Amino acid sequence: MPTHPEVLWAQRSHEVDETKNIVYLTVNLIEIDASSVVYDLSATGLNFKAKSGDKEYEFAIQFFEDIVPEESTHRLTTRSLSAVLRKKNKKAEFWPRLTKEKVKLAFVKTDFSKWVDEDEQDGEPAASFDDDGFGGGPSGPGGMDFGNMMSQFGAGGMGGMPGMGGMGGMPGMDFGGGDDDDDDHDHAGHDHAGHSHAQDDDDDDDDGPPPLEEVETK
Repeated sequence: MPTHPEVLWAQRSHEVDETKNIVYLTVNLIEIDASSVVYDLSATGLNFKAKSGDKEYEFAIQFFEDIVPEESTHRLTTRSLSAVLRKKNKKAEFWPRLTKEKVKLAFVKTDFSKWVDEDEQDGEPAASFDDDGFGGGPSGPGGMDFGNMMSQFGAGGMGGMPGMGGMGGMPGMDFGGGDDDDDDHDHAGHDHAGHSHAQDDDDDDDDGPPPLEEVETK
């Protein structure tokens, strides 16, 4: 029997700039069989089917308001199917929820890695798969391009920096693995920001922003 995959969503809104009037949608499935994918996007909703391993996954949702399929994009990777859906109606207000029907769907959850509050979205860049947080690109954490950074130190790497005396001479940098407390802190921060698939079933995301209206569980 087909089961529902985890579906994460976030959004932006803008009354003028249509590139900032979008919905982020991510279907979390590892090792999707590309030949089995059915991605039927219309102005009013999405029908999705796919196989992963020996299981079949599917869902169908009707969006809160219309989107523009011709101006929406999606990308399939080995870990997920990610989409940027263009909202049809340009306005500053957020959708109160993803779906048209005022019913909570257990498999639809907040994408905390992309969510911002409605009053904090000014200055957000236009959405694209190169810079919207879906991954890809050479930059490391915080937007730093480590390839460019290292190339500036020459063939000798950081050891070639005058007065540094090699890697060991760099104050505050520990390349030996650090202590357990630091590791635990780093992992905790990653889990909060990423809201990965491993969190899904037992940890309900009702503490997050959407849905913005009270709904009844279906």
